Amino acid sequence: MWMVPLAFVACGTAIAANQVADGSMGAAVLFGLVFLGLAVVFSPLSFPRHTPAAVAQASGRPVVYWRPGCQYCLRLRLSLLGRARHASWVNIWRDPDGAAAVRAVADGNETVPTVVLDGTAHVNPSPAMVRPHLRPGPARPPVPRDVA
Repeated sequence: MWMVPLAFVACGTAIAANQVADGSMGAAVLFGLVFLGLAVVFSPLSFPRHTPAAVAQASGRPVVYWRPGCQYCLRLRLSLLGRARHASWVNIWRDPDGAAAVRAVADGNETVPTVVLDGTAHVNPSPAMVRPHLRPGPARPPVPRDVA
C-alpha cells in the first residue's frame, strides 16, 4: 500500500538533493514539496478509514469498494472532496468479502471503484453520479404520507 508513496518520496528526495548540489535551493524546496504532496495524495491517508464489507452493507450508506494505488479510486475520492466521508469505503485488499462482492458484479474481476447506490452496483461510476447520494448519517427510508 505504501510502495507508490515511498517511490514519490524517494524520487523527490533525489531530485531535491540534485537541485541543492546545483545551488538551486528554491527549486529543491519546490520539488520536495511537490513530491511530498504526491506521496500524500497516493497514500492510504487520502482515503477514509476501511470499513468491513459486512458493516458497510448494513450501514444504509453508499458503499465504495476500492483498493490502494487505483487511479480511478483516487479520482473518485478527490472529486468527492468533503462528501466522501458520508460513504462507507471498503478496501478490497483488506476484506475478502468486499473483494467477493466486487467480483460478483464485475464479471469475476476486481474492478474498482465499484459503488453501491440504493442497492445497485455501479462499476467505475462518474463522481457526478455518486455525489447526490452522499449525505450525513445513515440512509433513511422515505416517510410515507397519509393519503386522505
